[in-house]
Amino acid sequence: MTSAPHPAFAGRTFAAALFDMDGTLIDSTPAVDRAWSQWGTEFGLPDGFRDGMHGKPARGLVADLLPADRVEEGFARVQALELVDLAGITVLPGAAELLSGIPEPRRAIVTSCTRDLAAVRIAASGIPAPAVVVTIDDTVLGKPNPDPFLEGARRLGVDPRDCVVFEDAPAGLAAARAAGCATVGVVGTHRADQLDADLVVESLADVRLIFTADGFSFAA
Repeated sequence: MTSAPHPAFAGRTFAAALFDMDGTLIDSTPAVDRAWSQWGTEFGLPDGFRDGMHGKPARGLVADLLPADRVEEGFARVQALELVDLAGITVLPGAAELLSGIPEPRRAIVTSCTRDLAAVRIAASGIPAPAVVVTIDDTVLGKPNPDPFLEGARRLGVDPRDCVVFEDAPAGLAAARAAGCATVGVVGTHRADQLDADLVVESLADVRLIFTADGFSFAA
């Protein structure tokens, strides 16, 4: 029996899939919360200082919270905390299976992490990392700007309009739309009604792809 196409993407074949990492492929929330909570305490910030900030690059968050003359110090400190706190990082349901099932030339990770932080979290989770991993170190502007996803498509040699992005955060979905990509919102760090995407799923375990010589489509 041939699977029917998903109505959200009826008639569409995609050349590549671009995956956000934290909150989409892996759950790093406990480690992130510990590191940023310690950082906030050290810099005298009130509880709740990170509300609404998930999915945005750390340097921008630090710049929003600290005086300009302390941004570099603050960024270096939070990076140091995050690089050594890897306890409890796990692969989210369906992520390893979906990622490993997509051919290498058609998949990439696009994350707001720095290159070093992405590397240690990928290693800690054991996720099957693709050859192309785009980090905040690779673009001038991060999410919610389109640059990270445009760079991911460029490295794969495909038109961003032929890419689908898997994201858990509004900032990442905004970046994907700005890049011209189709979007799949993954519930977890945000509720379904907070995710403005072409398709919203409870987890990547709910995603079924149909592969062809030209790429892949979504099964209902």
